[in-house]
Amino acid sequence: MGIERIFVATAPRSPQIEVTSVRVVVGKGIEGDRHFGKRKVPGENLTLVEAEELEAFAQEQGVPADLSRSRRNIVTRGVRLNDLVGKEFRLGTAVLRGVELCEPCSVMGRLYALPDWPGHRTIRQMLHRSGLRADVLQTGVFAVGDALLLP
Repeated sequence: MGIERIFVATAPRSPQIEVTSVRVVVGKGIEGDRHFGKRKVPGENLTLVEAEELEAFAQEQGVPADLSRSRRNIVTRGVRLNDLVGKEFRLGTAVLRGVELCEPCSVMGRLYALPDWPGHRTIRQMLHRSGLRADVLQTGVFAVGDALLLP
């Protein structure tokens, strides 16, 4: 129950790059990611999403699951992320706080659109299923395979 995949993008609209570990910094997010140090609003340091939700959605669409397509940074398995809003948790040596649900946006709608599945349908289907926004409370490092732990 923890981290299955980690993704960063070095610039806006650039492809997601899969990495095996990252360093996160208090108030700045993931080193090397496009949003590092740029976001000042609570909950915008990094994003997480459940692998199970992405796989279920892909099955609903009738397409193979692509866990990088959501543009979320951290893909978890066996963790109910919606339950972490307002809670602190540990990934590796980092401590984070779940701030709010990471609801689908027009970018996600566009990325998941198909000829018979328009973007607005994606947004509606993924409401309350598309992840969690979190802030870094303690600088640290985490890697694929690390468990998500509640203090």
